[in-house]
Amino acid sequence: MSAHEPVVDVHAHVLLPALQGLAQAGDPDGFAAAAELEARRNGPESQAASGAMIRERFAKLTDLPTRLAAMDDAGIDLQVVSPSPSHYYPWADADLADRLARAASLATAELVAEAPDRLLGLGLVPLQHPSLLVPALEYAVLELGLVGVEISSGAGDVELSDERLEPFWARASELEAVVFLHPFGCTLDERLDRFYLANTVGQPTENAVALSHLIFGGVLDRHPGLRIVAAHGGGYLPGYLGRSDHAWRVRPEARGCSEPPSSYLRRLWFDSLVHDAASLRTLVGAAGADRVVLGSDFPFDMGVEDPVALVREAGLGEAAERAILSGGIRSLIPALSRALDPAVAP
Repeated sequence: MSAHEPVVDVHAHVLLPALQGLAQAGDPDGFAAAAELEARRNGPESQAASGAMIRERFAKLTDLPTRLAAMDDAGIDLQVVSPSPSHYYPWADADLADRLARAASLATAELVAEAPDRLLGLGLVPLQHPSLLVPALEYAVLELGLVGVEISSGAGDVELSDERLEPFWARASELEAVVFLHPFGCTLDERLDRFYLANTVGQPTENAVALSHLIFGGVLDRHPGLRIVAAHGGGYLPGYLGRSDHAWRVRPEARGCSEPPSSYLRRLWFDSLVHDAASLRTLVGAAGADRVVLGSDFPFDMGVEDPVALVREAGLGEAAERAILSGGIRSLIPALSRALDPAVAP
């Protein structure tokens, strides 16, 4: 690994089996209801296939040597690991949700501590309970040394434009904390219960909705220092910006942001996980290569085994490739940049 040009994967997950046990013990009825909802959303065929996939990849999700070997095979120097989104538990009450988020952050920090030269970590916050977000964020970043937190596209009645989240956005900005936007589930529910549409359509839909709340709701105007990185290349939004800009021009209720919505993509970061070269070129055209960072969704089957190759297949040019594989991460995670270049003043 080059000390100055590490290849960094920002989208890699860890599974925490003990956390699932804690959630089930804390609220058996809530846990069962959530499992039933998940089964309805996905349908029996996808549920069976997903179970087999997890069993096959369980070691990569839970065993550090297996993870490091897979990183070596893919040419990844550093992973930013985040809990599997199945650990959000948005149905949990305030006490249980706080305990679960902190346990997830602690477990992730303990994993990172076993390989600090290869791993960075993201914790969790209980998004459905806005009053708990700042303490959970501070616990993850200030006490545990994680680089940020992972959140879903919404939770219960909480959308990302919700005014109750203002203290969270402000504190995340102050701390230079990464906020990794990774949906789990889709409110279209049973309409997506076959053909694995719950994931293939649901995830990019939720990304587009969540980012639109951040943009149209003026969150990025009020907190320009936020470091939000959207999984799955931001979903459908980056490829269909003309309609958002048109609405901003002609609809008064769509003028909650000060500039055309397309301009805000250059205030966000996006992972490169869009699955084909043409889509990656579209994303880079919309956001800029310096706002796209490498992402694999390790080790799930909807990820890519060789994310570096996918970037290179896009034919973006050497400078853009370097930005995606290594350069963009420096602006997303200032602490990493300072660690790599200790002579540079913070």
